[in-house]
Amino acid sequence: MLKRISFLSVLALGCGLTAHSQSAGNLDLIPRPAVVSPAQGTFAVTPQTRVYTDPAFKAVASLFAATAHLPQPALTRAKVIPVHSIVFSLADKTAVPDTAGYRLKITPNNTLVLARTQTGALHAMQSLLQLQLLQPDPGILPCADIEDHPRFGYRGVHLDVSRNFFPAPYIKRFIDLMALYKMNTFHWHLTDGAGWRLEIKRYPELTKTAAWREYGNWKDWWTKGRRYSQEDDPNAYGGYYTQAQAREIVAYAAQRGITIIPEIEMPGHSEEVLAVYPQLSCSGIPYKNSELCLGNEATFNFLENVLTEVMDIFPSSYIHIGGDEADKKAWKGCPKCQQRIRTEKLKDEHELQSYAIRRMEKFLLAHKRKLLGWDEILEGGLAPEATVMSWRGESGGIAAAREGHNVIMTPGAYCYFDSYQADPATQPEAIGGYLPLEKVYSYEPIPKELDAAAAKHVLGAQANIWTEYIPTTYHLEYMVYPRLLALSEVVWSDTAHKNLPDFQRRLQTHYRLLQRLNVNYYRPSNSITIHPEIDAAHHRTVISFTSEQYRPQIRYTLDGSTPDSQSQLYTAPFEVKGSAPVTAAIFKDSLVQGKPAFLQLDDHIAIGKKVIYNLPYSKGYPAQREATLVNGYRGSLTYGDGQWQGFEGKDMDVTIDMGDLTSLHRLSVTFMQLTGPGVYIPAFVELLTSEDGKNFNQLKQLNNDVPVSLSTLVLKDFKFDLVGQKARFIRVHAKNEQHGFLFADEIIVY
Repeated sequence: MLKRISFLSVLALGCGLTAHSQSAGNLDLIPRPAVVSPAQGTFAVTPQTRVYTDPAFKAVASLFAATAHLPQPALTRAKVIPVHSIVFSLADKTAVPDTAGYRLKITPNNTLVLARTQTGALHAMQSLLQLQLLQPDPGILPCADIEDHPRFGYRGVHLDVSRNFFPAPYIKRFIDLMALYKMNTFHWHLTDGAGWRLEIKRYPELTKTAAWREYGNWKDWWTKGRRYSQEDDPNAYGGYYTQAQAREIVAYAAQRGITIIPEIEMPGHSEEVLAVYPQLSCSGIPYKNSELCLGNEATFNFLENVLTEVMDIFPSSYIHIGGDEADKKAWKGCPKCQQRIRTEKLKDEHELQSYAIRRMEKFLLAHKRKLLGWDEILEGGLAPEATVMSWRGESGGIAAAREGHNVIMTPGAYCYFDSYQADPATQPEAIGGYLPLEKVYSYEPIPKELDAAAAKHVLGAQANIWTEYIPTTYHLEYMVYPRLLALSEVVWSDTAHKNLPDFQRRLQTHYRLLQRLNVNYYRPSNSITIHPEIDAAHHRTVISFTSEQYRPQIRYTLDGSTPDSQSQLYTAPFEVKGSAPVTAAIFKDSLVQGKPAFLQLDDHIAIGKKVIYNLPYSKGYPAQREATLVNGYRGSLTYGDGQWQGFEGKDMDVTIDMGDLTSLHRLSVTFMQLTGPGVYIPAFVELLTSEDGKNFNQLKQLNNDVPVSLSTLVLKDFKFDLVGQKARFIRVHAKNEQHGFLFADEIIVY
């Protein structure tokens, strides 16, 4: 394994160097500051550079000096700034209006940090560290005047350590990297079915047994019995944090301006608890239930005892209690739970869960803490002062904000960093989805549906990292970086400065920074995304290309041939009439880089026609609603892109009204399979036609040949030869044999 490189060792490379003439340097900070005013000259950081600080910023200045390999700071309130020094100075509201903001003034003689609070001083410190790491010579800083402040107060990163455990020393590195990009909240997902990761002294079996499992590979554990092991078993996998380790990490994070919010999952995802304390389940039998029994007073005694120890370790105002994906089946058949429903005059199991959440909120409030949970805590009524994390899209966050509850936005389509970030065929196995860097950057945390009053309840946004398929620290960094840089700018920088090309330009030198810190980041792909803008009325399409590469040379063809070094060079969006095969590739030194991209433009005869839904599409994945299946757009690699229409638990059964009796030649429709989230190709697709819309004749049925056991992403075209057929109404029926999700993108008719 490669040695981890520390901030300290990298920045020490610059010490001992002398200043040299330089008119400008790298000021490409991420997230982008509010104001960056370059100036002439440079400031040299040498062993003779001294750090001075106002007493209010002693802790921050000491941390900076240690990280930058400089002597510890001297205290001063002097108005005269010593030559060749870095000074942390307490500012007033005029100089720094925002309490979390800062001003950084770098001149050839000294570097001045101005802030009103320790939080602002920490933000300035991270900008200084970034600037050093961004320069070709870390000992030379470009002169500039920088003014900055955050847009949102909550800038979070969630890490699941249950499904795969990451040791305490690595958690500190993870926090260092978060802080460098001004993320200020670490949501530590400490418990889940795959393992309990925090020492609870009152319940030792949680770490003696429930922290260890058979099989290191989560997928093997999930499919081969889901059994736990023992701490002293030579074949056990897992681990946990002692309370002393957790306290040390909390202090380490706080020193860097990061709050740690612990998550203790309840009432679902509790298999590991119920394996060792089965009396807290509805059945009383180990390995039978996943949900805690909410009719049992012992359950609440257990939870309160656990949270008492948790609150003693974590001083955060928020305690996260999970609340997601609870299967209510056991509660329906449990006499204790049903008695609780009757006693508390609850309507159903949804209100039973709400009762439990409200009860835990009262307990937390009594200890001067606040409850935080996933958006399922809305079901059955939200606890009065609870804050919601909206992950199932934005609807939960919108509803909670309108009710006056605070919200943290973390929708899967934009914030789930366990999703694929490139073509799944080229990537390590992931849980599914497709979230490239560009899409992360495009996210806007305040939904347009909220008015100004409700928008104030959006505290910020958070990246979520679930680790089913992330077993190592190197793999973890590969999934997080550089996507976290994009989200850091989303939650920090003013929307007036949001500019993807500018972000991509600045990102280029952050690869140097990440390399210096030995971060195993995802390398930009040589793949191309083809963007069609369809004008169906005039049978034309405007084509543009994007790539993760910075200013690549792209060449393309429109005749089905593979591009070569002599093919048309892409310089700007261009128009294509009718149907055409578009193929594009990146070239470097006349050689093609990566796999060419292909998109078949289908200017087919069903575009814009009326679609009748014999069975409804999914409310959760409506895509473009009634226009989706005949709008001319093909879906990408993710069902969340707005072009794949979902059918949940039901068949897809639609009828296209062509308007008139029409001669047909061929039809095709594409479906997706990704078994992790329950997306399957239909067992068969049948095609029926009619002249009157009432009497249909079955023409053909095509059966699926992709096994449901295949877990990787698969796209399958069902192609029908219709030469000689005529119809006004075309009915497409796809059989949902697995009762999961079906996703279709376009029904193409010629």
